[in-house]
Amino acid sequence: MAASRRANGNTESVDNYLKAILYLGGPEEDRVTIKALAERLSVAPASVTNMLQKLAVSPVPLVQYERHRGVQLSASGRRRALEVLRHHRLIETFLYEVLDYPIDEVHEEAERLEHFISERFEERIAAKLGHPKTDPHGNSIPTLEGEMPEEQRSARESILLADVVESGTFTIESVSDRNPRNLLLIEACGIAPGARLRVRKAPSQKGYSVSVGRSPKVFEISRKVAQNVRIVRLSE
Repeated sequence: MAASRRANGNTESVDNYLKAILYLGGPEEDRVTIKALAERLSVAPASVTNMLQKLAVSPVPLVQYERHRGVQLSASGRRRALEVLRHHRLIETFLYEVLDYPIDEVHEEAERLEHFISERFEERIAAKLGHPKTDPHGNSIPTLEGEMPEEQRSARESILLADVVESGTFTIESVSDRNPRNLLLIEACGIAPGARLRVRKAPSQKGYSVSVGRSPKVFEISRKVAQNVRIVRLSE
């Protein structure tokens, strides 16, 4: 990934745009609308358009942008986005596993650090952690070569807890790191990547009744919190 480091003199803002496009485009690298990007980044649509136009005509274009058709990452933009995402998720893992940061604090700290660490520091963190495949939230860590692990691109389908329409048993794949308060609520229920989750009754307007692992304790999860938990149904 060394060749892409600081292409075009990337700023933190540019990196955040690239990460957002990577996230919104998904595994299929779909085109991303200005509206969706503006909402993700909490900026005005006009500001998004202005930034994308600059990124599209820079000496090493980072995006492919067409008016009314949205935006995709260029090959260089995707490499940089995956590089920054690797930094972010390695830093989160280091903060959580080595420095004992609370789970609700690692995201914001990693957001501040991800743009600036050196290749040597990145390599030392990865080695110290035993070259982890996922971060504390269950999200796959891009490889040093700038690829997502095969398991994330497999045919296995995951859904949001908020999309469940009937009771059943699931494995928790990942939890969102974007809302610290929701993370605390999720952690208090014992919901963590790899755990087994039982949706004990069909969802109501209020949310879901769930239990974790073999525990008989039932927790009530609101639909808002359920939007932050990604799960895979198990065969009954």
